[in-house]
Amino acid sequence: MKKMITLLNGSQLEVGLTGAEDRNAIMLPIAKKSVTGQEAETLKLWGVDPELGAKFIDGLSGEFQILHFDYEGHYMAHPHPEHFTPEYIAQDLLRIADQMNVNRFSYYGYSWLALVGLQLALRTDRMESLIMGGFPPYEGPYEEMRVVTTKTYEGALKQHEESGEIHSAEALMKVEELSPDQLDWDNVELKIDPAQTKQFATLYQGLIDFDDQRIQTQLNIPRLAFAGERDTIAYGEKFGSVTVDIAGRLQKNKKILENLGWTVEIIKGTDMDHTKAMQPSTVLPIIHPWLKAHLS
Repeated sequence: MKKMITLLNGSQLEVGLTGAEDRNAIMLPIAKKSVTGQEAETLKLWGVDPELGAKFIDGLSGEFQILHFDYEGHYMAHPHPEHFTPEYIAQDLLRIADQMNVNRFSYYGYSWLALVGLQLALRTDRMESLIMGGFPPYEGPYEEMRVVTTKTYEGALKQHEESGEIHSAEALMKVEELSPDQLDWDNVELKIDPAQTKQFATLYQGLIDFDDQRIQTQLNIPRLAFAGERDTIAYGEKFGSVTVDIAGRLQKNKKILENLGWTVEIIKGTDMDHTKAMQPSTVLPIIHPWLKAHLS
C-alpha cells in the first residue's frame, strides 16, 4: 500500500506499507526506489548499494510490516530550514504513523536518522524497539556535528552568494571523477542549496542542551546500537577541524550501555567506515535476528 501523506510543512511525502498486517511494524525512513545508470555507478564508487532501500525492505518484510519513506530525500527536495528541530521531526514521524494507521512500531535509523529515533523514543510510548546505527546513544558527538553542520551551511551560503549557483545535494557526491580516497574535503566547493544544509544546522542547534546520559533511564524498550569499527571522520578546517568518532564513543561506553540495557555491536573490518557499515549486506544480518528475538 502506498499513500501520499501531508507533513507538518504542508508538503506531501509518499509513504509505503508492506508486509503482513498481523506482524510487528518497523518504521524505516529509507527510500525504496533503486538508483540506476550513471548515478548508480557513482554510488558504487562510494561504497553505497544503489538498491539499498529495496534490499532493506525485502530483507525485513517477510516477517515484519514495514513502514517506509524517503524522509531525508524529501527534505532535501523540500527544505524546511528554520523549523527542522528534534520536536518537529518527531511530530512529523508520528503524523506519518497516524495517517498510515500504524499504532505501535519499532524504529531503525542510521547516522542522523538514528539520533532522530532516540528523540522520537523520548517523545512517544508507541515505540516497541529502537535500533541506532552509525550514531552512539551515549556521549554522542552532538557538539562536533553542530560545528560541522554550521560550517557546511556557512560554506554553502558563501558559495551561493559568490556564484549565485545552487546545485542538488548529490553535488557533494559527484566531485569530478575522483574516488573517495583521493578526495580532499577541504577543497570541495559546497555547491548546494544553503536551505538544505541549514536544516541540519538547525537540528543540531536544537540539541545543544541535550544530555544523552541523563535520559537513559527513560528508555524501557529493547535497544540496539551498532557502528563499523572504522567509523571515525576527521574534518578539516573548512568543516571546523573536528573529529567525529562514532566507533570510539560506542566502544568506550559499550559496558555502560550494556548495563543500561542496550545491545551493542561493533562491526569488525578494516573497511568498516561510516558508509560501509550502513549497507544492507552488513546491517541486515545484525538487525534481522535481533528484531526477531526481541519482538517475538
